[in-house]
Amino acid sequence: MTSEKPKPKDMPYLDLFLEMQSAELGASKNTLSAYRRDILDFQTYLIGIGSSAETADENALSAYLTYLRTAEKPTGEPMWKDASRARKFSSLVGYYRFLVSENLRPDNPMQSLKRPKTIRPMPKILSEEDTGHLLEATQRLPEKTPSDIYAKCRTICLLEILYATGMRVSEMISLKRSQVREMQRFIAISGKGGKERLVPLNDPAIEALTQWMRQRDADVTDRHSPFLFPSRGKVGHLTRQRFAQILDDLAEKAGLDKAKISPHVLRHAFATHLLSHGADLRAVQKMLGHSDISTTQIYTHVLQERAQRLVREKHPLVNKKID
Repeated sequence: MTSEKPKPKDMPYLDLFLEMQSAELGASKNTLSAYRRDILDFQTYLIGIGSSAETADENALSAYLTYLRTAEKPTGEPMWKDASRARKFSSLVGYYRFLVSENLRPDNPMQSLKRPKTIRPMPKILSEEDTGHLLEATQRLPEKTPSDIYAKCRTICLLEILYATGMRVSEMISLKRSQVREMQRFIAISGKGGKERLVPLNDPAIEALTQWMRQRDADVTDRHSPFLFPSRGKVGHLTRQRFAQILDDLAEKAGLDKAKISPHVLRHAFATHLLSHGADLRAVQKMLGHSDISTTQIYTHVLQERAQRLVREKHPLVNKKID
């Protein structure tokens, strides 16, 4: 197989496909980048066997899917995880559906191929106690300089909002200043596919947001930014990478294993803690922005497993010998 990267002329319809995904389905930049990468990887494979994405038949696609399943790293580990293979499959399904719908080829070679099976991993969960420790750590941040006060106020707001709403970190860092007001009890979040949802805020989040907006709006530069969490960087708002660093520092201050904490773990914590206190599954689904309730149901499985483990480990009659 050649390692030569496909040139744009090798894929005359790829940009049209991506434009359609963006315009009609509201695909995010990250999703579009994944589609492009997946389809270009596929084209690279086909160039090696003297074919192309536009002319490949079912046999070529089947061979590619076999390659994805069997290819290994030098260590003997699979080259791609199940989730990556499933995503690549979905990218190809979308691309060939586009080619057929635009009359760019007469048939869809993906039609009879089976989607790779995936086992959805159980989400990593942060206990209510550890979440409390993390939130408490924000209160112990230094306040010696104006810069310290600014950073502390922003960090408290970030953590309180993330845990109160369960929003995706990409949704939070790109929030616009116009989306929130002081003492507002809801935030309108623009999620995947451009779909909007209203998510309620609890009292600590409202207080933290109010304090942060006053701090932000007092800054000569920040007050002119359209973003709630401005940054001097290219994108204009706080980045995922910077927020991950903030979270790592907080985990260390709270005495927690930072390897087990991430923005997405806090999203999982939001969902499981709500459900464990009796929240309605449909309500949690809407707040998380899940299009399919089966995605939300994984949190009920986590709670069931936790309950079963608690019975096994703590119930006085379990493993008790009967005379």
